Amino acid sequence: MRRGRRILHKVMLVLVSGLLFAGCSSGPAQEAEQVSSLKVMFWNENYFYQEYGDLFAMKYPNIEIEIVTTDRIYQDSDKEDFDREKAFADFIEAEQPDVLLLDANEYEKLASAGKLTELDPLIAKDKYDTETIFPGLMEILKEKGGGKLYGLSPTFYGSVVYYNADLFEKYGVEVPHDGMSWQEILDTARRFPTDGDEKTRIYGFGSDYGMSMEDLASGIAYTQGLNYINPDTMKLTINTDSWKQVYKMAMDGLDSKAIYNPDNGGFQGGSMEEYYQSQPFMMGRMAITVGAPYMLQNMKDAQQRLKDYKPFRIGAVAGPVDPAEPDKSRNISVSDIFSIRANSANADAAWEFIKFVNGEEFAKVKSRTLNGGTLSRMGVQKEFNGVNLDVFYKLKPKVDNDSDNYDKIPESFHEQYRTIFDREIKLVQEKKKSIDEALQTVQDEGQAVLDKAVKEEAAGKKEESAAEVE
Repeated sequence: MRRGRRILHKVMLVLVSGLLFAGCSSGPAQEAEQVSSLKVMFWNENYFYQEYGDLFAMKYPNIEIEIVTTDRIYQDSDKEDFDREKAFADFIEAEQPDVLLLDANEYEKLASAGKLTELDPLIAKDKYDTETIFPGLMEILKEKGGGKLYGLSPTFYGSVVYYNADLFEKYGVEVPHDGMSWQEILDTARRFPTDGDEKTRIYGFGSDYGMSMEDLASGIAYTQGLNYINPDTMKLTINTDSWKQVYKMAMDGLDSKAIYNPDNGGFQGGSMEEYYQSQPFMMGRMAITVGAPYMLQNMKDAQQRLKDYKPFRIGAVAGPVDPAEPDKSRNISVSDIFSIRANSANADAAWEFIKFVNGEEFAKVKSRTLNGGTLSRMGVQKEFNGVNLDVFYKLKPKVDNDSDNYDKIPESFHEQYRTIFDREIKLVQEKKKSIDEALQTVQDEGQAVLDKAVKEEAAGKKEESAAEVE
């Protein structure tokens, strides 16, 4: 039944393919005629055809695609001894897909293990244009590929600083600039009025659902590359001057009343119209926010859905950044990477697919909306709803591998640590403890919990090994 659906769908697509891709060279299509099938690993078949497969079928009607969905990998995930990495490897070995959809960690591990096909020779052979692909994305992929390229992604993810230009003009505040630090953002937010009730007042800064002290501190710490634990040494690192400064900045920001932090936690559910109306920035009542491209799409949708919506001028600048590296961002990432499995029998067809979904033709079709990430192909989508999208390509990615070994941390540690941490931060917010005192307690009690968890895990593994020997 599924095969019949695909064939019928493909016939309909072929009928209109000439309209969308008229003028395309016939070279690649003629080569593809020699291939009868292509197996693609993806998380959902319907979504694959909606996003990639239907358009690909228009240009390559002679390639029969088979989707192998990854949901089977996680069918035993509720078992105590579930090993995700092994289940993932076993799935690939069993299914032998030609094209793999990978996240950044999977890509890095498979590349280092020699499980992926290097793309640089294929790019050189076909003179495939990568000049207009965001250099930051290529940098991430090559760094995680050990200096070589083993995959491409049609999109990447990043965030920028949005601002309400009308509010800045109304209150005579200088507009944001590229490369703003968190301190500059919060200082700017304080220049807006704080009077009025929660539902009608202006906010200097915030996010969709409000921003607690912990939310704000986490955002600042991430931008600066701070980690609360070193998984290699199994030592907590939260009682440092850097972390103290982060929490002081966050606490001062909340105390200023300039930040949107509703008592009920923000939107609790309802219709899309109610969701839009609950968003201060979207409704013109917030000066600054940090967000991804989809925010612009949501604002366009809100303008169309809400009868009394009042549009306003939106600006966007690159940031926030770590003052130590103002030209870089840790908020640039990639997750949907298409790679070719090493020794694939259909490597040529797989390469045609990867070239297509990462090409300019495909990007032009996808440039009409901003529901996904930012397009990797630069210059295709210049603006959206009045906002220049070049801002998403201004900063270089800062690739940190500090969190790669976090799976070494025993699972039992996290819940106990969170209890300690939440208790201490609550005392800080209630002004019953200083930040220095709270972080010292978190460091001391958290380290004791971690040491115990490490010992218990080691003892458990020793018992398991002994049982296997017997």
